[in-house]
Amino acid sequence: MTDPVEPGPARRPFLERLPAYLVHFFTASGGALAFLALFEAIDQRLAPAFAWLGIALIVDGIDGTIARALHVRDRVPNLSGDVLDLVIDFTTYVFVPAAILVFSGFWPRPLAMGLGIIIIVSAALYFADLRMKTPDNWFAGFPAVWNVIVFYLVVFKPSPWIATAVIAIAAIGQATPFVFVHPFRVAQFKPVTLAMCVVWSVAGFVAIAENLEPGIVTQAVLLACAVYFGGLGILRKRPVAKG
Repeated sequence: MTDPVEPGPARRPFLERLPAYLVHFFTASGGALAFLALFEAIDQRLAPAFAWLGIALIVDGIDGTIARALHVRDRVPNLSGDVLDLVIDFTTYVFVPAAILVFSGFWPRPLAMGLGIIIIVSAALYFADLRMKTPDNWFAGFPAVWNVIVFYLVVFKPSPWIATAVIAIAAIGQATPFVFVHPFRVAQFKPVTLAMCVVWSVAGFVAIAENLEPGIVTQAVLLACAVYFGGLGILRKRPVAKG
């Protein structure tokens, strides 16, 4: 005799599921924004490309909070918000920024494409690593925010050698034990970190509005934010092991 199949949870009425579907559509809209950014990059209109990625970053920053508040997983258990989020994140954080790098003009096209491939392959492995987050929600290794790296390279325009070194260090950094803050999940320093997120976002959109050639004040703010987010892991308080 075969074991009886246990019935799954009863399907909720459509009006109860609708908020969850809307949140998933909101998350998926990040893919559409990345699509728009990609075509701006192909036309070498880098400021509009980063504007679309900036909007996608805002979507990614708030969709999880909305999903948890509305208990999306309970309303529509057959759709995985985690998988959807990873798909959109890889597109907006990795794939399109790698394409922007190719069209940025830092290097000859073959070299730029080679570096783009390094970004995509290394980030794909990082996204698949089940240890990419610590138990207290810090990112283990450089968190593959290539949209930020490429944005800084385009804004500050370092020499090709320095830009290449930055990409190499960041790619290797994905496999290191250094930790980086998750702005919305890490409890330590959270109020300051959220405030710095707002400051960084304003400075970033100012730089975009100035066609990626911001003044010295905006550059200083962007650098200060980079130092804060990059160095915060040094101050991390490790969780006490339960014994």
